[in-house]
Amino acid sequence: MDLKNTTWQERYHATLVYTLRCRLEDKPGMLGVLTTCIGECGAHVGDINIVGVETQSKVRDVTVYCVDLSHLKTILDRLNRIDGIDVVGVTDNVMEIHRRGTIKVESRVRINSLNDLRIIYTPGVASVCEKIKAEPAAARELTGLCDRVAIVTDGTAVRGLGNIGVLPSLPVMEGKAAIFAEFAGISAFPILIDARDLATIVETVKRIAPSFGAIQLEDIAAPACFEIEQTLRDALDIPVCHDDQHGTATVLLAALINALKTTGKTPEKCTALILGAGAAGYAITKMLLKFGLDDIVVYDSAGPIHSGRTKGMNPYKSELARMTNKQNETGTLADGFRGKDIFIGVAKPNMVTAEMVRSMAKDPLVFPLSNPVGEINVQDARQAGAAVAADGRTINNALAYPGLFRGALDSLAGDITLDMQLAAAHELAGLAPAGQLLPDMLDRNVHKRVAATVASAWRKS
Repeated sequence: MDLKNTTWQERYHATLVYTLRCRLEDKPGMLGVLTTCIGECGAHVGDINIVGVETQSKVRDVTVYCVDLSHLKTILDRLNRIDGIDVVGVTDNVMEIHRRGTIKVESRVRINSLNDLRIIYTPGVASVCEKIKAEPAAARELTGLCDRVAIVTDGTAVRGLGNIGVLPSLPVMEGKAAIFAEFAGISAFPILIDARDLATIVETVKRIAPSFGAIQLEDIAAPACFEIEQTLRDALDIPVCHDDQHGTATVLLAALINALKTTGKTPEKCTALILGAGAAGYAITKMLLKFGLDDIVVYDSAGPIHSGRTKGMNPYKSELARMTNKQNETGTLADGFRGKDIFIGVAKPNMVTAEMVRSMAKDPLVFPLSNPVGEINVQDARQAGAAVAADGRTINNALAYPGLFRGALDSLAGDITLDMQLAAAHELAGLAPAGQLLPDMLDRNVHKRVAATVASAWRKS
């Protein structure tokens, strides 16, 4: 495990973080009693800070990592039975971070005088409006279109949560917007479309598109996401990109490039099994084919996709059937693993066993990307013989989409093409430190380099 780039939540397999405000009797050993009790409950302790000193006690804030709410309840029940310890408050750190949202709009220009106001607004702004009326392309330079992206969702496929609807998905969209702002200087706005028919979603996006320089489709279930994206790409002259497809595929390819180097394998001689034929699986397959890996078998809930299959098919799976599975494999999932060099999972947790990994070719590359739990635990995959194993915590699409969109906006691109994604993947692979599959997502320079590469790829095309 790369401890430098691993969060405490990941290290402890605990998604919830709480701060317990505890009043402890001021005598030796009480802090030890507190932490021992928490440890006996199976929880890890983070920061401990003194926040108050009273006549007979000290008040401390203690950070605790919990698996779920019942885990927290167990800890509180145990602590409250100890003489000399009183839990006086519980703060949900995750909820506090999201309180009032994670993004806001701020003016780029300060208004310190009436003159400033009249230049920014009326009457000065009229000349800018007239300029754009005469030359519509000038809007890219004279308005925020050059830095503005719409994050569009219908809430039907929120990562790790499923079809939760639009309003519950808003914190996720705000998080995406915060990442855009931090790493690419992009002002991104969540757009929640409470509709289930494709025509309404497409028409809504078309009508709001003039307000934005690009459209990011997010957490829209397959197969609807494919048709929505393609229809909007055909209708609009600005980039439209479904991040769950293309962001994921870009980062996966970057990691695979470096994984192949560690084993001396070449894409032309590799065989791959992709588990999952939804948004990510479809895009990853097309990306790997473009990269040069042409021996791929894609599995979904009905088994391998192959020529002549009728069960559970749609036009996009039919396209996969034409492009993949050259040997027309029809066996079980376990059969499909035998002799394969690469496994990529974008389906459901815990679908893959150690025995399946053991049946793969020598030094297999295993990428169980399902979130929040992968198709197989990476440690189990390594113990079963995987030369490289990485899950969705490492293969994070946030490494790709800030640079993809920044590069597209900077180059005035009309689309985010497969060639641009391929260029971004190669750039990410090249920026990874020695021994790592990918570079640090928190490194702002990484996103700048990706953006420059993407812009160059568009200009060359």
